[in-house]
Amino acid sequence: MQFNYIANTSLPSSSGQTIVMIDPSDGQPYDEIQRSNAADIEQAVQAARAGLNTSWSKLGAAERGRLLMRLAQKVTEHAQELSRIEQRDCGKPTKQANADAAALARYFEFYAGACDKLHGETIPYLDGYSVLTWREPHGVTGHIIPWNYPMQIFGRSVGGALAAGNVCVVKPAEDACLSLIRVAQLAAEVGFPPGVINIVTGYGHEVGDALARHPGIDHISFTGSPSVGTLIQQVAAERHCPVTLELGGKSPQIVFADADLEAVIPAIVSAIVQNAGQTCSAGSRVLIEQSIYEPLLARLGHAFEQLRVGPATRDLDVGPLIRHSQQQRVQQFLSDAQAAGIPTVAQGQVVPEAPATGFYQAPTLLRDVPVSHRIAQEEVFGPVLCAMAFRDEDHAVELANATQFGLVAGVWTADGARQFRMARRLRSGQVFINNYGAGGGVELPFGGVKSSGHGREKGMEALYGFTTLKTVAIKHG
Repeated sequence: MQFNYIANTSLPSSSGQTIVMIDPSDGQPYDEIQRSNAADIEQAVQAARAGLNTSWSKLGAAERGRLLMRLAQKVTEHAQELSRIEQRDCGKPTKQANADAAALARYFEFYAGACDKLHGETIPYLDGYSVLTWREPHGVTGHIIPWNYPMQIFGRSVGGALAAGNVCVVKPAEDACLSLIRVAQLAAEVGFPPGVINIVTGYGHEVGDALARHPGIDHISFTGSPSVGTLIQQVAAERHCPVTLELGGKSPQIVFADADLEAVIPAIVSAIVQNAGQTCSAGSRVLIEQSIYEPLLARLGHAFEQLRVGPATRDLDVGPLIRHSQQQRVQQFLSDAQAAGIPTVAQGQVVPEAPATGFYQAPTLLRDVPVSHRIAQEEVFGPVLCAMAFRDEDHAVELANATQFGLVAGVWTADGARQFRMARRLRSGQVFINNYGAGGGVELPFGGVKSSGHGREKGMEALYGFTTLKTVAIKHG
């Protein structure tokens, strides 16, 4: 049984109800979390406000940095424990879970060093005036964390908020939250004051809604679907609460004939099968120049056929999807594509020893996908790659920008001038040239345009979103 973690204390929910946790690898229950409600959010917000006013706001930036560095070190010491928790929660293969634990530590490490680097400015003004700006924390920030990368998104969101001087109330996804409860406990062990990090578990329509509506929340960070992001914006707008939203993508990888195909193929495959395709920035569309369309598809098809899917602990290429409903969603997309006559080039294989009760989906490569079909327009959130051909640079840009999303794009070409032209013309928050993801560096500002959201996380840019700017004008004659 897992409890909420409020003011450095494990607490049951006021409802007395629980939610069963399911292992995606076999579909079996293995633990329970609290089914919290608005009363628990109220308790967490009060604890956060008390922590802000009595201890956290009195710490200097350098001391906040020291605490975050100690937490980074503690996470590193407990990396294997956290990896095992995340693996069971999310169904991640071992190497992915290990990478997520390492990324969490790196986020805390980066933001530890950033705490005392958040400077204001002096502004030349009228004679007799001195004008300066300060960056101040919002206060109590709310964080709604999805189930696909709990540790990583906690690190990039909560890490930035803490570095800027805020305190946090966190609502993790009900499907995957145990690693975050453990991280909050580790934070208390290294000296974080009570109320600085508070974890409240439960369903989105109960706990997430209460968090978004609470008048004591001064900023909301949400990663999830566009539809829920819209609801959060509407609720927050009623009290003029700022929000940062990362709402997914339908990201293209654009391959020109002069690209290095030896580098292209593994990057394209990895970008769609990582975390079973349950990645906001997944490269779910591959746009290929017409002259190399057939040969590249043949090579991609061969690579897909080699992929193996199985239980998380087997550490294969792909693990299970998070839950049965997600498996059904992906399968419905594929059924719709088949009904529309969209050809399948190749699929990976689910290993025979994978439990029939697990939530597995073979990676699937589709070709000649019409740009208007829903599988080319909507986020599948599974290991499904849509291929389509383009004639020239203009056509590639047209196809790439032809969705509601704009999170990430990849461009593969040896032509230096084309690299810059494409980067300028693509409607996307991040553009990667001859790579995809740049290793996921925590230093790189991340966020989208259009329906992929607004605001930026990661890097120094995140600290601007987690602060407000105050202008001070002094008249001294």
